[in-house]
This record gives sequence, structure tokens and C-alpha cells, in this order.
Amino acid sequence: MSQENITEVGYLGDHVGSSVTILGWVESTRSHGKVGFVVVRDGTGLVQGVLLKKELPADAWALLESLTYESSVALSGEVREEPRAPGGYEVGVTGLELLGASEEYPIQPKEHGVEFLLDHRHLWLRSSLQRAGLRVRHEVEQAIHDYFYERDFVRIDTPILTGSIGESAGTLFE
Repeated sequence: MSQENITEVGYLGDHVGSSVTILGWVESTRSHGKVGFVVVRDGTGLVQGVLLKKELPADAWALLESLTYESSVALSGEVREEPRAPGGYEVGVTGLELLGASEEYPIQPKEHGVEFLLDHRHLWLRSSLQRAGLRVRHEVEQAIHDYFYERDFVRIDTPILTGSIGESAGTLFE
């Protein structure tokens, strides 16, 4: 599959009628006879890919039915407006490629303890609630930065203050 015209989901509106490739993680899949759907997430949003069984190679349709949550994929096809789709756009899929399978994703849709979630923090940050919190934090920090910048303050980065390392910690790098 050609990975020309790689586009982020958040910029699909600039490519209506064009063929693009989206790289992202599988959010969900479903198939209804001759039509299949895959929702893919990247750092900028969600997009729904529509697959027609008659227009795809057999291996691409088999891949759709075997995809698991959080698998990494490359999705290629033509962008079209669809008000019912997440983000208002969908991709008529002409190519689907598995980049990395997610065998067993440890964070399932059930209640987990904080310790478990912190042990899997790198995956927990992919959740919509965690991403929303990070975006809010980013916007607040950016607003504070802009406020001071517009008033000609000078930003300084002070050194990090750390306690002295005990003798036992010195063996860490041996």
C-alpha cells in the first residue's frame, strides 16, 4: 500500500474528493454482510472507514474481520463528507494494512484501580478522558504563556533542584 498523501484525521476537510492514507489505532470495527466499518483514531480525531466487500481484495476484508482494539493500521481511500460520521467525514476504503496487531489490550472497558492504571500509564493516556485532560492542561498552559509573552516577560528555565543521591543509588548504573 502506498503511503503517499498521509494525512491526519483533523485535516480531512482539506482533502474531500482526494485519496489519502490515515495512520492510526483501531477504535472499533463492525461488518454487515457486504459493508464493513472501521473507526480509526489518531492524535487529531476519529474517522470512519467504509469498506465494500466487492471493491476490496479478499485479504483486506479478512483483515477487517480480524482487527482488534488498538491495533495500528494504515487506511487508504477517498475522503467524502458524511454528517453522520465522527468528525463529519469518512473514507471510502480502497486499502487496509495492519501495521501492528494488539493481541490483548490490558485496559478493558471495566473499572480498574489507580495502581493498575498507573502501571499501564502509556496506554491509559490513549483514553478519551485522559486525552481531554491533557488538552485542557495544554490550553491553560498556553494561555498563561501567551499572557506573559504579550506583556514582554522573559521566560527562564531554572535548573531542577534534586536531593543528593545516596550511596546505594550509585550502584544503579554499574
